[in-house]
Amino acid sequence: MIGMSFSAFLDILVLGFISSFVLHVLVRYRVLAGFDGFMCKWIAGWIGGWLGSSVFGFWGIHAGSLYVIPALLGAFAGSFSVTAVFRALINAAKSARKSDASAPQPSSAPQIELRKAS
Repeated sequence: MIGMSFSAFLDILVLGFISSFVLHVLVRYRVLAGFDGFMCKWIAGWIGGWLGSSVFGFWGIHAGSLYVIPALLGAFAGSFSVTAVFRALINAAKSARKSDASAPQPSSAPQIELRKAS
């Protein structure tokens, strides 16, 4: 798939778009709510679709040199995994920040009054 044709590139681009649309708009599984989150999923979906046949095998319907079902599975896996990793990193950062804020602050030691011995 390294030297893919332009039609295979466009097919994978469409499969990546479908996976990112389903995850971003229909399922609403997102980290970033805007267009940048959608584009991040689309790029990850394209990479997942590109690797899909190599990972999931060569079976099912094929269009030219592209096997559609493994590429679609790879596109969904790529989009989902990138979003899941970003969500996990954000949740870890939030919990670390929350634990830092709720940690007890060291209290000042009681003031000792010194008196002159008489």
